[in-house]
Amino acid sequence: MSGEHGVRIARGGPATLRRLLALSRPRFWVYLLGPWAIGIVAASGDPPDPRLLVLGLWCTLPANLLIYGVNDLYDRPSDRINGKKGSYEALLDPSEDRTLVVAILATNLPFLALLPFLPLAAIAWAAVLLVLGVGYSAPPLRFKARPFLDSASNLLYAVPGLVAFTTATSATPSPALVVAAALWCAAMHAFSAVPDIDADRSAGVPTIATRLGARGTLVVCLVLWLVAAALVVPALPVFALAAGLAYLLLGVASLRAVGGARPSLFALYRIFPVVNTVVGAGLFFSIFWLRAPLLR
Repeated sequence: MSGEHGVRIARGGPATLRRLLALSRPRFWVYLLGPWAIGIVAASGDPPDPRLLVLGLWCTLPANLLIYGVNDLYDRPSDRINGKKGSYEALLDPSEDRTLVVAILATNLPFLALLPFLPLAAIAWAAVLLVLGVGYSAPPLRFKARPFLDSASNLLYAVPGLVAFTTATSATPSPALVVAAALWCAAMHAFSAVPDIDADRSAGVPTIATRLGARGTLVVCLVLWLVAAALVVPALPVFALAAGLAYLLLGVASLRAVGGARPSLFALYRIFPVVNTVVGAGLFFSIFWLRAPLLR
């Protein structure tokens, strides 16, 4: 089985597990685990429900392998010419398709068996995660190739928090904060689409970034981040101002980088997960210290 740099990887055992781990993008696991943890702490300080712990395990390898594995299966034309594939991210070889599909099913089906035991609201949100996670890449929905819907569908990364919150409380989360999460997720997608502009254009894949261009997309990201921060101000003013400032600086730096060499922008893209992780940790501890169920 050929791997990221044309190296032969033996089938079975630790080698296959390492390969599946690489395809699941471990550096991005925090995008599902973070909202899951925030949903729990936002629900209040009640003892953790065992179902929540199972959901947390799902947000590790299984759910990420589902989302990114399906993406790799359907993005092969653009991935072949994308400079970040095979170096910053794993590049799926056609010979690995069968192993990947089997692994996706084997790791996710046991967790999906938990869904009937969740509250109806949590089941509905979990269904949203599955539809968006698969539908982003796979036809007939393939939101990735539908400009603006591609970014909107990135709401899926906020869904683990909503599943956890509704499982713990059966309460309706605050619409304003759900909208803020959706805007933040849309900006996260749009920002990540900018480094892929050349590859997506060459492969004929229309995205928000190919439609608006790098500068236009970054301006949209900046607006979405600031509006999201403004929506959070009434609940968490200090956090909202700090997060808004962080993304303002990132947005301005990215706009300046657009005028220079593309590698300069990609350097900012590489630290983007770090920025998101720090901001997510700030949100988690802000809610934890206030000891209040802020999403109700």
